[in-house]
Amino acid sequence: MTSLLIRGGTVVRPTGDERADILINEGVIDEIFVRTTGPQKLLAADQTIEANGQLLFPGFIDCHVHFREPGMEQKGTMETESQSAVAGGVTTVCDMPNTNPPTVSIAALREKVRIAESMSACDIRFFFGVTQSEHIQELRHLWAEQEFVSLRDRCCGVKLYLDHSTGNQKAAKGVAEEAFRTCAELKIPLVVHCEDPVLNARAAKLNTRMDISAHSLIRAPESEQRAITVAVELAKGTGAHLHVAHLSTKRGLELVEQAKKDGLAVTCEVAPHHLFLSTEDYETLGTLGKMNPPLRTPDHGEALWAGIEKGTIDCVASDHAPHTFEEKQTVPVLTAPSGVPGVETMIPLLLTVAAGRWPHPRRRSFQPKLMYADIRRLCFDNPNRIFSLRQTAIEQGSMANLVLVQPEEEWEIRGAQLHSKCRWTPYEGWKVVGKATVAGRW
Repeated sequence: MTSLLIRGGTVVRPTGDERADILINEGVIDEIFVRTTGPQKLLAADQTIEANGQLLFPGFIDCHVHFREPGMEQKGTMETESQSAVAGGVTTVCDMPNTNPPTVSIAALREKVRIAESMSACDIRFFFGVTQSEHIQELRHLWAEQEFVSLRDRCCGVKLYLDHSTGNQKAAKGVAEEAFRTCAELKIPLVVHCEDPVLNARAAKLNTRMDISAHSLIRAPESEQRAITVAVELAKGTGAHLHVAHLSTKRGLELVEQAKKDGLAVTCEVAPHHLFLSTEDYETLGTLGKMNPPLRTPDHGEALWAGIEKGTIDCVASDHAPHTFEEKQTVPVLTAPSGVPGVETMIPLLLTVAAGRWPHPRRRSFQPKLMYADIRRLCFDNPNRIFSLRQTAIEQGSMANLVLVQPEEEWEIRGAQLHSKCRWTPYEGWKVVGKATVAGRW
């Protein structure tokens, strides 16, 4: 392994940025020399990257992806979607259990870990799924036996669906409360897809529209709000750490904020498509804008941005969920699969806002406030802590896990040029500012 010197970059830290030279030897950060106005220390290495004007982050974390393998390799594989992640500056991902077979057994988890072992550039962790009581017993077995310690290290939490999405992983009646109790006992974070199945089923039955925008009416804001209310009450009653996945509504945000004020162990994430897209985009996107929970009216997006600024929202996670372009063209349109790719575009979209610009071709009446340190907090520090991922920051003696960002580089998002197997994006043609490159990953 040769040595590497990254010279003159600006390290983005929670406590304030610092310009520094970073020397890496054998994959370990050997020295960090913070530049001052005084004499400069001369460092030498086999390879040097001149990083003046560039930002340095720890490798970004996307704590909500669907890499589709095994069972849906026509949509994506761990190899193709890992390439997409790394191309977007993401070096750690947390993969969801709704594959085929689903990750609801030790055997299924072991197989996923086996496949992922060859993905050296991207660290893939896995959520354990729970839909039946026997899956909870399997989870207890995984956490109890010494022989499974290496598998536990790759398992970042439990995923619970309160209604069906891709893979039909809705938890059976009574299983949700058992899952909350078990996760509280074993001290495992529980990620919950919060949509109410009764409200969704009723709305679907009453729906008479066939256009794609009806999807947002069938899975209305009230569905998410009711499900979050139920999940918060279960967290309160059991002491479990509840993490609300892909929060998408104003009222849902208020419920999470109140839960935090009440001292509950409740955290949440928001997906880029709920920050940057709205129901107004159905006209141009069609079924390419279909996901669960669905697109909301613009006022919900504004509330989510305010939640980021206020600190209520803990993470931004892509909910990367590729489908083939042909699958998305299914007719009738409401039967098209839900989900959009996003692991490669998440960081560039956020960097654009941090640069004071808005990437959507249609301007909004407000300009969200976002600092580069916020991106680090949302896409490294918080997910790293919440899911105990043990990824190292930029510190002397740590394994090198670095991303260089050229904050002023403008480029255009084109699905055909992205690395996800599906080769399309809901952000086609958007101009973004900021290019992330993995500079060191060992």
